[in-house]
Amino acid sequence: MADETKPNDPERITVLAKDFTPAAMEFHRRNMSEKGYRMEGQIVQRKFQMIEGLGAPKELFDGEMFYAVTFVRKGAEK
Repeated sequence: MADETKPNDPERITVLAKDFTPAAMEFHRRNMSEKGYRMEGQIVQRKFQMIEGLGAPKELFDGEMFYAVTFVRKGAEK
């Protein structure tokens, strides 16, 4: 299968889901392998925070946990 990666494609794409199954199926649903991506690491629940400037981090999504899966472009530097 041809690698459909374009020069402007991001090195990494992270998808968030409230449930494990949709996160796990996303790689296949979007044909990420054919687009030149592989899955990086495990699909695990995470809490997200944002830091602006030197202030304390603030909870994103009201502190709710989401499953996160990251797709990395094949050949991209770590």
